[in-house]
Amino acid sequence: MRAKEKIRELLALAQVKLNGPDPWDIQVHDERFYQRALSHGSLGIGESYMDGWWDVPQMDEFFARVQKAELHRSVRTWDFLWLALKGRLFNRQKESSSTRVAREHYDIGNDLYEAMLDKNMQYTCAYWKDADNLDQAQENKLHLICRKLHLKPGMRVLELGGGFCGLARFMAREYGCEVVTYNISKEQVNFGREFCEGLPVRIEEKDYREAVDEKGEFDRVAAIGLCEHIGHKNYRSFLQLIRAKLKAGGLFLLHTIGNNRSLTATDPWIDKYIFPNGVIPSITQLGKAMEGLWVLEDWHNFGPDYDRTLMAWWKNFSMCYCTLDKQRYDQRFFRMWKVYLMMSAGAFRARRLQLWQIVLSTGGVPNYEPVR
Repeated sequence: MRAKEKIRELLALAQVKLNGPDPWDIQVHDERFYQRALSHGSLGIGESYMDGWWDVPQMDEFFARVQKAELHRSVRTWDFLWLALKGRLFNRQKESSSTRVAREHYDIGNDLYEAMLDKNMQYTCAYWKDADNLDQAQENKLHLICRKLHLKPGMRVLELGGGFCGLARFMAREYGCEVVTYNISKEQVNFGREFCEGLPVRIEEKDYREAVDEKGEFDRVAAIGLCEHIGHKNYRSFLQLIRAKLKAGGLFLLHTIGNNRSLTATDPWIDKYIFPNGVIPSITQLGKAMEGLWVLEDWHNFGPDYDRTLMAWWKNFSMCYCTLDKQRYDQRFFRMWKVYLMMSAGAFRARRLQLWQIVLSTGGVPNYEPVR
């Protein structure tokens, strides 16, 4: 009973009730939930949902309230402390360990991502300005990136962490650029090579660090959704690599989720089930890594757009789930994926996480005009 009362007290700080009437109130089906949540924090909460121990009708709002109240700071579990300590002591994002996230997340099946994403297969935040659907919002994001980079026909562009190659395809088709893209996800590379067939796009199934051997310099460099996998011990070398590959007068655009605090690890449940070895950068961590290398031309935050993007992904996934192979995507997977999308949407709604697009130059770009 002590554990139950403690959970009740904590949830009250977030204006959430146990078995209450509101759609964001948690409905507990198994009394073991309370001790598991106290002992293991987010890991226990996420796993107990996967086990069917609790439900909540409006899970996105539940997580938004819990995270806005920063209840995680009241429950510092061994799982969190050990993960943070490992991130501080060791380089968990070395090249030798980088393939794990590809194997366990990005390579689980292109059919899943095709069901969830837009026509350009964008697995990063959309830009909802002047858009009322996911396809348009993601196309807005692609144009925004290209306009911020001031792309012109014939430019040579290096993209690190190319995803399904939607941006590379867009740059080649819409802006007349030649694109070289690096990605360690075998399934995404296979998809991208078919997606970009006939276009001046070369796709390398290689770690971003291997771009150091790429011949010649580039007019522009982009890294969209890669920085979350680089790790705080590698930000400086990452930015040095890009600086070395960029022509004088060139531009680099970094699109990344951003953290309000400098941490050395991500949420334990996210680390175990969604993005192993991931970590979200802070302003301080990125700023220190940039120092003396770059001129900061623009820093644009549109974090609330990620909340809307995640909810659009959830709508697509939940509607199309019946068409997916249940041997690969069983009910436990469905509940896991729901926690991932809803927890993430809640973090952006609570403004715990941000979405940054940062434009950096080598210093030879006079009068750069920020684009929105």
